[in-house]
Amino acid sequence: MFKKLFISTLLLICTVSYGQIGGKYTYQFLNLVTSPRQAALGGKTITIYDDDVNQVNFNPATINPEMDNHLAINYGSYFGEVTYGTASYAYTYDRHLQTFQVGVNYVNYGNFEGYDENGQATSSFSGSETALSFGYAYNVPFTSLYLGANAKLISSTLETYNSLGGAVDLGAIYIDEKNDINWALVIRNMGTQFTTYNETREKLPLEILVGVSQELENVPIRWHLTLENLQQWNIAFSNPVRTQNSIDGSSSVEKVSFVNNALRHVIFGVELFPKKAFNLRLGYNFRRGEELRVLEQRNFSGVSVGFGLKLNKLKFNYSYSRYTLAANTSLFGLTINFQ
Repeated sequence: MFKKLFISTLLLICTVSYGQIGGKYTYQFLNLVTSPRQAALGGKTITIYDDDVNQVNFNPATINPEMDNHLAINYGSYFGEVTYGTASYAYTYDRHLQTFQVGVNYVNYGNFEGYDENGQATSSFSGSETALSFGYAYNVPFTSLYLGANAKLISSTLETYNSLGGAVDLGAIYIDEKNDINWALVIRNMGTQFTTYNETREKLPLEILVGVSQELENVPIRWHLTLENLQQWNIAFSNPVRTQNSIDGSSSVEKVSFVNNALRHVIFGVELFPKKAFNLRLGYNFRRGEELRVLEQRNFSGVSVGFGLKLNKLKFNYSYSRYTLAANTSLFGLTINFQ
């Protein structure tokens, strides 16, 4: 009974967050956005190349000396009692070895009331998951191509069930300085469970992403385009809320078109004044917006906004992401430059 109640809650969380993709794999928390900047741009932006040490979580190739001695701490309240936080730190060892990064992602699912098979109350329980990461990037000599990798150790505790796993992220980014365009490719969460919850081995949420971004020449705007979940073409599902019933009692499920499914791979975001002390961000996640929209209601699902404010050695970031009329999230972040 414990397991059924807890797993049902987790599946609900994953369904709200990731739709059809979310219910197939374990360690789904690895796909949560890890910083307010990421969240404000729609999530999973992989083309940012500056001193933002949070960016490493989605593309290890972005590790660079500008991140040296930067510490980023982020915290967010998800749905219900679910809370999560991340931390990331980068250090430049020397001119030869360049920069290393370490990070941690943590999610707490809150407390659950336990019941036995007869519906009698028993003891309460909780669940949490953690991932420790170590990253490094390498500049291919005489080129503008950067390659990077993250190694992650994953720990998960769900009621009395425990699992330990490991994963690797591989990333590449090409910096076209002449046209101020960044191109990126990332393969995330390649790994396995070392120990399973209940002797059943599950797959990790492997994902392939491609991205491009450009800062406009005469306008202080940088746009970001990310194509997510390229390892699987059909990521759409028929929303049961949109099932149409006929007068004879029959029903027809929603049909997702080719174009609609293609758009669900797209995440788009823009930054206003990206290199200034104060900047604004706006993003749209097409899959989230399409899966969570309600017919005949305008609830702006999939939209996210945020801002960044830099004060000397500190930078504060905030994002607000719209999911449904009843489910929105805010994420707060602080980056400290110890140099």
